[in-house]
Amino acid sequence: MAKKRILLVEDNPATVDVVQKELEFLGYDPITADTGDKAVEMAEAHLPDLIIMDISLPGMDGLQATALIRKNPKTQSIPVLAATARALPGDREKCIQSGCTDYIAKPFTHRELGAALKKILKED
Repeated sequence: MAKKRILLVEDNPATVDVVQKELEFLGYDPITADTGDKAVEMAEAHLPDLIIMDISLPGMDGLQATALIRKNPKTQSIPVLAATARALPGDREKCIQSGCTDYIAKPFTHRELGAALKKILKED
């Protein structure tokens, strides 16, 4: 069975490095983008099984990128996991209303990330 491809959208190189390694350890095939614009392009080009979307990005933020991904018939059904340090009351709801499938607060543990991915991808 082919590995599920996950698009990691994150502008902090240290976070990219750590999360990319975690995704590989969990058995996924990660690809990365460091801006909202690149995320939208890569979602259409690669049609990943899931997108982990940082919300605070330079230029187009993660919520704007998610909205564009949702408007595109080719990418609209790709699940989007919002990953953000914004963990204030109402932030989760804002992410879900913007089209994200689920939300995970940073910093998250290896176990929390794995559980969130399995839930969204409906893996046992």
